[in-house]
Amino acid sequence: PPFRSTSEDLNNLCLSNFLRRENKTEEEQKKMSALCPVCNLTLSSSLIQSHVNSHFEDDETDSQIDSDHYLAVQLASSSSSDHPSSSSNFDDSLGLHNSVASLVHSQTKSQFYSVGHGGLIGLLRNCLESELKSKSKPLECSTSLLCGFVDHFQSSKEDKGWGCGWKNIQMQCSHLISHREEAKRVLFGGSDFVPDIPSLQRWLELAWNKGFDASGALHFKTQIYGSKRWIGTTECAALLRSFGLRARIVDFAPEKSKSMYLSVPGSAIAPKVKSHGPMDRYVVKTGGSGTGKSVDSHGSNSSRITKGAVLMNWVWNYFSDNRLNVSSGVHMTNKGPLYFQHEGHSRTIVGIQRRLQGTTFTPQYNLLVLDSADFTKAIEKALVEKKGWEGYLKRGAHTLKCPEYQMLYVDTGIADREELEKLKTIDSHFVEF
Repeated sequence: PPFRSTSEDLNNLCLSNFLRRENKTEEEQKKMSALCPVCNLTLSSSLIQSHVNSHFEDDETDSQIDSDHYLAVQLASSSSSDHPSSSSNFDDSLGLHNSVASLVHSQTKSQFYSVGHGGLIGLLRNCLESELKSKSKPLECSTSLLCGFVDHFQSSKEDKGWGCGWKNIQMQCSHLISHREEAKRVLFGGSDFVPDIPSLQRWLELAWNKGFDASGALHFKTQIYGSKRWIGTTECAALLRSFGLRARIVDFAPEKSKSMYLSVPGSAIAPKVKSHGPMDRYVVKTGGSGTGKSVDSHGSNSSRITKGAVLMNWVWNYFSDNRLNVSSGVHMTNKGPLYFQHEGHSRTIVGIQRRLQGTTFTPQYNLLVLDSADFTKAIEKALVEKKGWEGYLKRGAHTLKCPEYQMLYVDTGIADREELEKLKTIDSHFVEF
């Protein structure tokens, strides 16, 4: 039968292997490692048997044991390849591993209202399809692009006025867990649920302690647990990147203020600029395409088209994957939702609608958004009855009146160790707005 260890046994194996490594030469370390014949992962000899067996365990394996086992493998893999340069670094690393293990067990699942009928996205799709069928204008062609399943996390009396950023992180994670297997395996220790705000605050502190967003960590003094301080896309990026996820930030701002997005405000090479509340003051900007895949703004030129059109074009290109010809109708894409930040508030974009109007086929866009300030049951009722749902979910270009915006999206895949080090510096792609 497959070998199965308890959580305590696995953690002991992990830490024991970590301690023994201090007294071994590099050549001896190689002899103590083995390659998994299933997934080609290199692990210590003490863990390779349980790891290989885990590939063949039946589906009824207790989920908590699976989570513990995955965490243990992560710890063992990390300890066998990252050699501390001093006993102090070793103690810090060991303490961080213990903090992660403790949080995996102590984190709490966030409570939220679960929508039936295929979730809000399924209901929204039905409404958009019904709207398309009811159109009587033959020269008006409507196309809607949607992300997949997203749970809506509404604000509560405990977090009203400051918790929108955390709610949007929860919405983003609900999609990642339900749609991306690789993300579900790494997020929150493989817990397969979205944690509550206090637990997310702990995860963000751990991300800072791992070296992600050092400037942001300095600003918050590496402490945010239990506080009511606003957060934004930078903090979301740091948290998600700490799990190896490729979270990308896009800035929309006027050309004249582009210089403030090139380095950390207040540094020797940065202009002395005023901070802007929750608008992520400590983002290191690359000005170009950043370190990740860029999504073009479709050759945007703010002198010829409005600010709203620049942002709408970018969102359309994101969900359409830069395809020029998309047929009319309602389409489910493989894209995730967008964390949508502006000064004072943030929301989650779950799709976009485009109508080609008149004989000139002039495009008119509507963002499709979920707002944590709205009650989930009220949104559900409007969508089920197909009455008044537009007021909750549709936002036209004329509503984009803020001087600057930020978007966050998550690319597919998990970063390797070299890329993970680069992801510790939060950068962005700049779009003239």
